[in-house]
Amino acid sequence: MEEQQLQAFVDSVVNYFQLNPGNAVRVGTPYLMEASKEITSDVSGMIAISGSRSGWVCYTAPRIMVKHLLLTLGESDTSSTNVMDMVGEVANTISGNLRKHFGSQFLISVPNVFEGRQLDSANTAAEDNRCYVVPIYWKQYHSSMVVYLH
Repeated sequence: MEEQQLQAFVDSVVNYFQLNPGNAVRVGTPYLMEASKEITSDVSGMIAISGSRSGWVCYTAPRIMVKHLLLTLGESDTSSTNVMDMVGEVANTISGNLRKHFGSQFLISVPNVFEGRQLDSANTAAEDNRCYVVPIYWKQYHSSMVVYLH
């Protein structure tokens, strides 16, 4: 993946959080996930990508962060169902915004949401293990976007 393509993913994360006042986000330096590294978080939303490009994007975050995000957006129901819906919505919105950069042939699936699973380059579908991790810092929380695109 080229640097400008990865920057499109970073910009999409920033744009998502800037949709709501008071939701300033800081994006860390993206890095290539090593085979021995794993990304562990409470809840994740994964979007499959097809069309002109193929791969996937996964947004993964601590449950408490997603609950805080729900409250910030005015949603008082922080049940497990709403948390899972929210993490899927974040992944979906971030991926959907990328169509502006990659064009209408950049197709995304509905979100696949899950909890308590680790992402590592050994258990992903990336045959060359070129998964990029984009650290995301919002308020006192740390989440990640993991990207595999070929």
